[in-house]
Amino acid sequence: MSRKARIGIVGAGMGGLVAAGLLQREGHDVVLYDQAPGFSRLGAGIQFGPNVMKVLARLDGLDQSLEAISCLPDYWVSRNGHDGTVLAEIPLNAERQRYGAPYITIHRGDLQQAMLDRIDPERVKWGARLVNFDDDGASVSLEFADGRTDKVDVLVAADGINSVIREKLFGYEAPVYTGWIAHRAIIPGAVAQSLGADVNAKWWSHDRHIVCYYLDKAKSEFYLVTGEPAEWTSASGQLPSTREAFKASFADYHPMVQGYIDAAETVTKWPLKTREPLSRWHAGRVVLLGDACHPMKPHMAQGAAMAVEDAAVLARCLSEIGFDDLERSFSAYYDCRKARATRVQTISNANTWLRQPEDPYWCYGDNVYDIELTS
Repeated sequence: MSRKARIGIVGAGMGGLVAAGLLQREGHDVVLYDQAPGFSRLGAGIQFGPNVMKVLARLDGLDQSLEAISCLPDYWVSRNGHDGTVLAEIPLNAERQRYGAPYITIHRGDLQQAMLDRIDPERVKWGARLVNFDDDGASVSLEFADGRTDKVDVLVAADGINSVIREKLFGYEAPVYTGWIAHRAIIPGAVAQSLGADVNAKWWSHDRHIVCYYLDKAKSEFYLVTGEPAEWTSASGQLPSTREAFKASFADYHPMVQGYIDAAETVTKWPLKTREPLSRWHAGRVVLLGDACHPMKPHMAQGAAMAVEDAAVLARCLSEIGFDDLERSFSAYYDCRKARATRVQTISNANTWLRQPEDPYWCYGDNVYDIELTS
């Protein structure tokens, strides 16, 4: 059994929350820092496959709580964006027994709230923007923008594609703009149902796509998110957009898609960025996970999933291998995760996933608790 440690986690996204929850359950003194002033229900959807739900099952039945409120698509449907022809129909919950867990679609805010409910509120520090840290070999001292300080045994960077921790460890390197943006909107589920919407579908053409799915069991909200080529010159990570701009980008798409867009009241857009894979995810007492080390375009809906898997493997390494030899624990984590994360990043960036009939079991059927930890 590993000794107990004080672990600081920067970033209350999916990976940070799961790392905090799992390490808290192991009895570690976990502190989760996030620069946001508090929790807010951000307007976005997210898909979690069985590979993720197997991890969430370790958090006091979180998988069951989410299943009770989520939409559970039996199939993934890929369609030709122009005429609606079905390109592929891939079983999801229709083959639940094979995968060993459900596939869910849910509002990101509802998911985050359910995750936060599994963490002691005293451990979550809002309004904490990390500006500097110092690893002296025995501990890591933290400095925050508001003047707060703290000291931890291990620092986990779950602070996303613009990670300040990554930058300090490995030097500044701007994220790479892929040349694509994403529009997104949430429309009333009743509108989608009246148009005959698939429960979970992606409409494709040669240079763009739109993904559409319900966000709750009652099908009261329906999410639209795209991938499309465009210029981006703003330093902002997200900007307001308009229904007109959204519609113009998909003017030649099927009437059902036009109906979705017509129902959009609030539309935003953001740039899709990535980075080249890192050859190392740790240094000293500091370790990276998720978008901090392998950001990707969202075209497999696996970016957050990879962060959750990272968190689970990291928690295993810290608890099973231990803190007395962090280099060995972190190396085992990297060795277990690098190939899979890079494979998913490569396929996601290429935007080929499930466009044609294929078996996604290698991705969705995976279970990080079956991995033998090696170092």
